[in-house]
Amino acid sequence: MVPLAAVTALAILVMWFPLATLWSQQRQLDATSAQIANISRQEQVLRARASAISSPVTAVRLARQDYQLVEPGQSLIQVLPGAGSGSGANHGGDPGFQPLVAPSSLGAAPSVVSPPSGWSRFVSRLVRTLEFWR
Repeated sequence: MVPLAAVTALAILVMWFPLATLWSQQRQLDATSAQIANISRQEQVLRARASAISSPVTAVRLARQDYQLVEPGQSLIQVLPGAGSGSGANHGGDPGFQPLVAPSSLGAAPSVVSPPSGWSRFVSRLVRTLEFWR
């Protein structure tokens, strides 16, 4: 009985190790096949998009729409929505969205500021030169 149990145990060990290895390799193959299928679907989508934009007219449209590119000799002008456009966006106090102020409503005339002289002029120029460091 003991020799039969030893032979059975040995047979189980011999069969178990290759089967476990084959099973893990099969799982790896399945995962790799799923990745390949996913990449193939992405490739099909990209090929469809590439064929859709292969015409020069579409390429120019996308260049203008997505990258704000213009033809040579043209100028790009962007018109921003006004405050009453109803877009619902919070402009966060952007002064560009504030209404214009008439000069007559300011009251007093603006004061004239004399330019700095001597040492203060040098320091002022130095600070303006190094402003890009901020």
